[in-house]
Amino acid sequence: MDAKQLRSLQAPLKKQYREQPQASQITLRAEGRLGEGVTCKIETGKAPVTAGLHPATGGDGLSACSGDMLLEALVGCAGVTLNAVATALGIQLRDAKVRAEGDLDFRGTLGVSKDVPVGFERIRLRFGLDTDASAEQVATLIRLTERYCVVYQTLSRPPKIDVESQLASG
Repeated sequence: MDAKQLRSLQAPLKKQYREQPQASQITLRAEGRLGEGVTCKIETGKAPVTAGLHPATGGDGLSACSGDMLLEALVGCAGVTLNAVATALGIQLRDAKVRAEGDLDFRGTLGVSKDVPVGFERIRLRFGLDTDASAEQVATLIRLTERYCVVYQTLSRPPKIDVESQLASG
């Protein structure tokens, strides 16, 4: 896809969203159901994924770790956004690798130490680019990728999360 095709694809959506802002507001959903052992089967809309405990918390390593899935979501979103921005700017990428690494201290999630936070303490997002673009073009590409990547922005500025529960009627 080139910049013209991308603009052509997105132009009617942008027009609609300018004229009808409410049309741009969409609720994405994810759903899972507890599986065998300590797992949760997640319906992805594609192939189901079974999430389980990371080996550092007692898991067998056969199920997907939700921490890994979070980093994979960041890599996927950043990669798609990078590709779209490069296309829109006419920057030719021969190849690009996107890597996310996150540091966790499992004492927090296992309740070993109340002083250790639960969750990632630091995440690093790295882009390896094979391009003839100038340093200035690459800086713009990365800046716009950060700006428009949904997962990056969500992690950078966490939304309020409402937690609810309901009992199944027996």
